Amino acid sequence: MSISVFDLFSIGIGPSSSHTVGPMRAARTFARGLADDGLLPRTARVRADLYGSLALTGKGHGSDRAVVLGLLGATPEGVDVDAVPGLLEEVRSSGRLDLGGGHTVAFDPAVDVDLRRRESLPGHPNGMRFTAVDADGAEVRSRVYYSVGGGFVVDEAAVGADRITADDTELPYPFSTAAELLERCAETGMSISSVMLANERAFGRSAEEVRAGLLDIWAAMRQCVRRGVTAEGTLPGGLKVPRRAHRLYRQLGGRCDEHGLTAPTATDPADPMHGSDWVTLYALAVNEENAAGGRVVTAPTNGAAGIVPAVLHYYTHFTRGAGDEGVVRFLLTAGAIGILFKENASISGAEVGCQGEVGSASSMAAAGYAEALGGTPAQVENAAEIAMEHNLGLTCDPIGGLVQVPCIERNALASVKAISATRIALRGDGSHFVSLDKVITTMRDTGRDMMDKYKETSRGGLAVNVIEC
Repeated sequence: MSISVFDLFSIGIGPSSSHTVGPMRAARTFARGLADDGLLPRTARVRADLYGSLALTGKGHGSDRAVVLGLLGATPEGVDVDAVPGLLEEVRSSGRLDLGGGHTVAFDPAVDVDLRRRESLPGHPNGMRFTAVDADGAEVRSRVYYSVGGGFVVDEAAVGADRITADDTELPYPFSTAAELLERCAETGMSISSVMLANERAFGRSAEEVRAGLLDIWAAMRQCVRRGVTAEGTLPGGLKVPRRAHRLYRQLGGRCDEHGLTAPTATDPADPMHGSDWVTLYALAVNEENAAGGRVVTAPTNGAAGIVPAVLHYYTHFTRGAGDEGVVRFLLTAGAIGILFKENASISGAEVGCQGEVGSASSMAAAGYAEALGGTPAQVENAAEIAMEHNLGLTCDPIGGLVQVPCIERNALASVKAISATRIALRGDGSHFVSLDKVITTMRDTGRDMMDKYKETSRGGLAVNVIEC
């Protein structure tokens, strides 16, 4: 199974890659399958049943709304986020849905999207079943899908794979562990980002196309931060959590105009933690946008979407000589580390807790930052290991099923942790006691041992010990 950096960094909408982006993609896949097989004319109604974690936090994570959008044919990367409320209201008020955008069927979201909180499907905590029936109620087709983290979706026949259609692209420098990645670097004398670039070209992209694509991802991250620091008010969902990025931006002396954000002053003699405040700002801005259902980049998930952009902003604004080439190396390296987590453990909070989301993202950001600063492959691997080691055991306990508390602040703190991990690693020679592979294995095993109530179900931790207001 070959995973591209563009699988890990994809443009979508909030608030959750596994609970919003994944269900939207699964619903659209189901609708397209009906069309491709000529079954749309027979279909009079569709139904979506969500199970496990999808059901328990579905309302807060927008899973119910995402399913409707996917059945309409919308994609996470293409849907107009400002038009979403109108699209959903049209379906609700009319009781009709244009399946796949081209065949009208009866559909009542309050009835035809069923959150089965007491039931689970065997393949993964994020399971869903779509069923199409004819005018007599006879089943036309039924399909099961699983949203396995980061927006990746598999069908019932491919549980454990990385997406619905397996990609068997042969890579010039294959690796499935950090040890193998370091071996490829040692054999060739290449950096981790150079190994990744060569592998990306195997997917049919030129080096220039890879570079341009990654800079497009970076532009989307910057735009997300820009929106986050200009928006005010409270976040949706009932907790009445106030947006803080705008106020913090003003406190730091920032301003927004048609040219973008004010770049921070690199140093402030009166406040040695000046840079840390900006890192916090960047992360808050992204995750507030995510919580509001805005456009974000999965990195590698939506719940942890603020960490890589925050550290990348820190690199570009606080590092002399930073530029686009450093950004490209950063993202390629972060992608390599994300692949290791995806293939050997999980990036799904419903499967292993928040250590799989925020922990993986912190590790990816630390590695990318170390690469951009000129670290050796061993130092880069060390930075990734340090960041993940100190996120082990992190639970997923969103209050009210909303990706707000503690998720938004958690991204800010994990961003600072990633920078600290990089600084520790670059002060050493790359040799260290615990390997990244051992930490990834430990994260996987810890996730398996973790009680289900601490894995994106809102049935444990802060989710039950803090009263919703």
